[in-house]
Amino acid sequence: MVAYSSGNHGGAVALAARLLGTSAVVVVPANGSAAKLAAIERYGAELRRYDPATESREEVAAKIAADRSLTIIPPFDDYAVMAGQGTIGLEIAQDAPGLGLVLAPVGGGGMIAGVATAVKALQPSAAVIGVEPAGAGDTAASLRAGRRVDIGEPDTIADGLRARQPGELTFGVNSRLLDDVVTVPDEAIVAAMRFCFTRLKIVIEPSGATALAALLCGAVRPAGRTAVVLSGANIFPADFAALVA
Repeated sequence: MVAYSSGNHGGAVALAARLLGTSAVVVVPANGSAAKLAAIERYGAELRRYDPATESREEVAAKIAADRSLTIIPPFDDYAVMAGQGTIGLEIAQDAPGLGLVLAPVGGGGMIAGVATAVKALQPSAAVIGVEPAGAGDTAASLRAGRRVDIGEPDTIADGLRARQPGELTFGVNSRLLDDVVTVPDEAIVAAMRFCFTRLKIVIEPSGATALAALLCGAVRPAGRTAVVLSGANIFPADFAALVA
């Protein structure tokens, strides 16, 4: 199998390949998170680095798949992937009756598409709002425009959310189910990381802290019983300390 990923999806595919006794190639940005790339290698996958400024990760992965007869496992623009990620929303809806609001981070839109599908099916009165970094607000811009927008190279510390454009399948789901998508600055994301560490005793990477950042900085107000998805903790201690210091 072959995957393209900023890190977390690649780590999942690498681990799945190892558990299944097969091999995986993961296409990753040359400037990607050292912690995430190291985790992928520890799981036994082959890394293929690419230059985000000059290469398309989708094209690189497609060539590898064609040359080696491998199956591509997309990070978000796939209904099966959305369904798997949507189990987060299934657990939230089952464990927290009477939800008023669910917040989740948005990159390519796969996770929140799955979350929204589950939550809206089980608790249709709950609002689902996505949160993106201000420097990577492709889904927010696309929803405002009513079509998929390519924002160019994203600029944010949240490396797991650096999508240039929403997926075709994910945008179709999210434009129908999401109540809103808001953006937050990197400073608010760091503040949320610091809050998680000092108050909740949770270490979390920037991408995973983005939804909480929206609450803490006032971009979104709580609405009754509110659930926040904290997704991603792959960060080296030195990088974490540098950000929250």
